[in-house]
Amino acid sequence: MNGAPLLQLRNVWRRFAVRRGLWAERALLTAVAGVDMTLRAGESLGLVGESGCGKSTLGRMVCGLLPPSEGEVLFGGQPLPPAGPNSSAAGRVQMVFQDPFSSLNPRWRVGTSVEEPLRRDTSLSRAERAARVADMFARVGLAGLERRYPHEFSGGQRQRIAVARALITRPDLVVCDEPVSALDASVQAQVLNLLRDVQEDFGPAYLFISHDLSVVSFMCPRVAVMYLGRLVEEGPRERLLQSPAHPYTQALVAAMPTADGTRLPAAGKSDELPSPLDPPPGCAFHPRCARATEDCRRAVPDWRTLEEGWRVRCHHPGV
Repeated sequence: MNGAPLLQLRNVWRRFAVRRGLWAERALLTAVAGVDMTLRAGESLGLVGESGCGKSTLGRMVCGLLPPSEGEVLFGGQPLPPAGPNSSAAGRVQMVFQDPFSSLNPRWRVGTSVEEPLRRDTSLSRAERAARVADMFARVGLAGLERRYPHEFSGGQRQRIAVARALITRPDLVVCDEPVSALDASVQAQVLNLLRDVQEDFGPAYLFISHDLSVVSFMCPRVAVMYLGRLVEEGPRERLLQSPAHPYTQALVAAMPTADGTRLPAAGKSDELPSPLDPPPGCAFHPRCARATEDCRRAVPDWRTLEEGWRVRCHHPGV
């Protein structure tokens, strides 16, 4: 794609000091391990993987809510500052969370919650803010409901309000962290279509995080697969769905629902995700991989480029 990258992650790591037990010494948990990623203006990139693989931690670093332990997060070619009202990226990077109820102040009318980023991050007048809020509520299908409170809405409606709040400043980048995982299928489709419609209108880039490959593939032409803190495959949606190269991606594709609603058996020896406190040596997926060899158990694989825009981190990719 042409143009300078909007977002760049360069060898980004995030570690946390945790205790294994009440009296145990602190240990280091590596949530994100050496991630490189690029996202261009207006692009949608999906980030998929099991719960506990580090996706949400990565999303919070992209928003400036967590600093990297090592490496760089660049936004518009400059180091991303910590999130806050004085940040140079304030209003330009926003986030849609999994639970909209916890992200909305229950004591505020929803119109006030949606307007709040405008008061904090823009110099718009009160009349201009009110007009933009009314327009955004109309766009998300909730016209005239700005004076209600969060508890008066359904879960799907609250997520629409959370989308309105994230997009009210016309940001350049929106991180969507499992935004539809708590919704039923019909409401999921409504929210996903809303996100796509708003992107056509305003053109933000999306980093779309989910454990559900079918949701990610609906939203994003390009998909990155994460396993135990590392990216293991990245490429065009069609390549990953039709001929996935990494055994873990193959397992995710095999687990997607088929047309009749059933799921194919996943490819692998175990369904259990190893602990990030005690990751396996070498390729972290080798204990679950049916074709693991001694190379897999000994060394972390380097990236292999399969074709332009498609790469895999595997000793024995199967294409």
